[in-house]
Amino acid sequence: MTDSSPYTPPAIWQWNKENGGKFASINRPIAGATHDKDLPVGKHPLQLYSLATPNGVKVTVMLEELLALGHSGAEYDAWLVPIQEGAQFSSGFVAVNPNSKIPALMDRSGAEPVRVFESGAILLYLAEKFGAFLPQKPAQRAECLSWLFWQMGSGPFLGGGFGHFYAYAPIKIEYAIDRYAMEVKRQMDVLNQRLAAHEYLAGDEYTVADMAAWPWYGALAKGQLYEAGEFLQVHEYTHVVRWADQIARRPAVQRGRKVNRTWGEPASQLHERHDASDFDTRTQDKLAAAT
Repeated sequence: MTDSSPYTPPAIWQWNKENGGKFASINRPIAGATHDKDLPVGKHPLQLYSLATPNGVKVTVMLEELLALGHSGAEYDAWLVPIQEGAQFSSGFVAVNPNSKIPALMDRSGAEPVRVFESGAILLYLAEKFGAFLPQKPAQRAECLSWLFWQMGSGPFLGGGFGHFYAYAPIKIEYAIDRYAMEVKRQMDVLNQRLAAHEYLAGDEYTVADMAAWPWYGALAKGQLYEAGEFLQVHEYTHVVRWADQIARRPAVQRGRKVNRTWGEPASQLHERHDASDFDTRTQDKLAAAT
């Protein structure tokens, strides 16, 4: 259905009705907590509060990659934040991220806890903390950071833009879908041209730039995002598909994408992660039986 009814914006916009759509119950034009609730704290130095959306997967992949390199200080507890229930508006979560978006990280390894919010900031913080997945030479570092921030700036056009109007909006608006579909295809072409000449986004080295982009654009390239693969003809971006498959084969990526996931095949889900043994099938079976 196409919305063809005329609409004239009022002189002053007012929030006097729900806008409909999948996330209408948690959308509001004000910030801050809606209820008092402390966040849980586990035994590890890093406490992650998240959900396995693409932005959440960025961070769990990074943490699993760091652990795979032998950085024991990257051990973490991953607590589930069910955003559709409004858990991101608890007083505890807002204290960690005043923007009420997942993921949010508390680093309790030092004398004073450090909060980090925004997925790109968390990736950069962890890369600098552990000296990994961020090139040290100035030119390569600049390339990596450019692609990291490219994703952070481009992602909302894919998610809140195309994804919302194509998959979640209560009505289908031709102009909005066309506008964002065109932009997403342009972004895929940017990536495709880059990856035609380089193995990874920053060059020959796998970095935080890839970890940031893969959960969004890798999923899109494989037809796993918004069920829009055929609509956008994503198979045409062959170099992005190659890159997506290459990263998906990494064991740390396979673990990271499961964490805080509550949908899909049971084997693809690990609602919370508090120990490396949680990935063991027998442990998952016990956890499932207890819930």
